[in-house]
Order: sequence, then structure tokens, then C-alpha cells
Amino acid sequence: MRKILVPTDFSNSALNALRFALSLFKDDATTFYLLNAFQLYYFTTESLLVPEPGEPAYDEAKDASETGLDHVVDQIAIISDSRCHQFQTISSYNNLINAIDETVENYKIELIVMGTKGNSDPATSLFGSNAVSVIENIKKCPLLIIPEQTPYLTKASKEIVLATNYKTPYRLKEISYLKDIAQKYEAAIRILYIKEHKQVSDEQLSNKHILQEYLKDVPHTFHTLNHIKVLQGIRSFIESRESTMLALVDKKHSFLYNLFSKSILKEIGYKPKIPILVLHDSEL
Repeated sequence: MRKILVPTDFSNSALNALRFALSLFKDDATTFYLLNAFQLYYFTTESLLVPEPGEPAYDEAKDASETGLDHVVDQIAIISDSRCHQFQTISSYNNLINAIDETVENYKIELIVMGTKGNSDPATSLFGSNAVSVIENIKKCPLLIIPEQTPYLTKASKEIVLATNYKTPYRLKEISYLKDIAQKYEAAIRILYIKEHKQVSDEQLSNKHILQEYLKDVPHTFHTLNHIKVLQGIRSFIESRESTMLALVDKKHSFLYNLFSKSILKEIGYKPKIPILVLHDSEL
């Protein structure tokens, strides 16, 4: 039984992410954990402490959260296969990151699927601020980010672009999950390397061969771009090929690691138009 967490704020983007997840795992026995994290962003004159059950403000917010979750289940029941899919709702008085972290730990979640609208701030517009926070703080399982209005693509020529610099070796666990998503998504994997230096090191070549061995039983190809900045190269590659998903692995010295540690996001104002799969290194 798969265990998929879908955080929701009852927005259209969150509902679309859930629909995408239902389609992706349409044939798998799956429990979808629908999480709504709610907080009271004001203090009453009666109490300066955190509201507790039984207090009117807390109970009102809790009822609204639970009612909203029930409504989401009703909305998607018509497109869900009741033979395969189960739903569990979780209403948590907490901030989003702590609520997700506790749910992942308590229910042994294997994948988080969340929607994002992005925003106008170029420092966070690649993923959207909530998605950035989840990437930075939740390292226990993969994250699949679904941009607003992304449909579940049915065309035959789907492909996942795996952006890499070959500086660290991939582990079989990371690649196995990527392969699993590729098979569910019915997509080929395109490995994209943005060449930063004239000479590729022996270590990079070795890591490339390891990756090639891991992917030998799934459709894949290798691609290299020269004389272009990393994010610009990824964007150009995806747009030119009309690729349908981007995969990144959060490892030391990887593209994603550098993206946050060096604030590379500030160089680009790119709102994602395709899903993004973030795989975390278990040793981070």
C-alpha cells in the first residue's frame, strides 16, 4: 500500500495536485493523506497562550479545517478508483512545515505531492515559497511539485528531464524512485548535463557510468549543453523539447544544493509550467 501525502489549503492549485496524484497512481493501492495545517494568526484578549480545544476560536478554526477536508474528499471521489484508493484526512493546528514533518514521520509517507502557484518574487519563483520551504526542511521523502493548472498529460511523448552535474554518485534508492515515477508517468528519462568546465573529471565520468547502469532497463538518453548558465540551460532544454517533468536530486554539490546555498534562484524569474520531482539524499 502506497502512502502519499497531499497538503491542501483548499485552493484550486492544491486540488489540481491531488487530481494529478490520483491519475499518476490510478492503478496502485494507495492511501492519500490529505493534510490541512491551520493556525490562528491573532491573539484574543481572553488568552495570550496558544488556543486549545474547547476555546471558541480554536474550535471554529478546527471545524472549518475538517469541513474543508471533507469537501475535498467529496470533490475527488468521483474520479478516484475506490478499489485502489483510500483517503485519510488530517487537520493539524500547526505551521505547514511542522505539520508535514510530523505526518511524514507518523504515517511513514513515501511521497509528498503539493501544488504551487509560484509568485512574483524572483528569489522564490522557481517553485513558490511554500514549496521552497518544504524542499529546504523536509528531507525524509521525495516531493512532487505540481504547478497550478498543470493537467495530467496524456500525450504519448512524455519525458522527465533529470538535471545533473555528475559531481556526486547517485544511490540506487534515489534512481529507483525516479524510475518508478517514470514508469507510472509512461515517460522516458533525459539526463541533462550543463557543462561548467572544458574538462570533465574522471569522477564525473564514473558517476555518469553508474547512472547509466542504474537506468539500463528504462528508456533514457544523455544530453550536454555548453556555454550557458545552469538555470537558463535547463529552461531552454525543457522549452525546446516540450518536456513534461523535471527531476532534481538534493545532494551536496548538486544543482539543487547549489541552487539554495548560492541563491542561484535570484538569476531567473521562472514559474514552473511542468511538475518537478525533488529526490533527497538520505545522508543530507
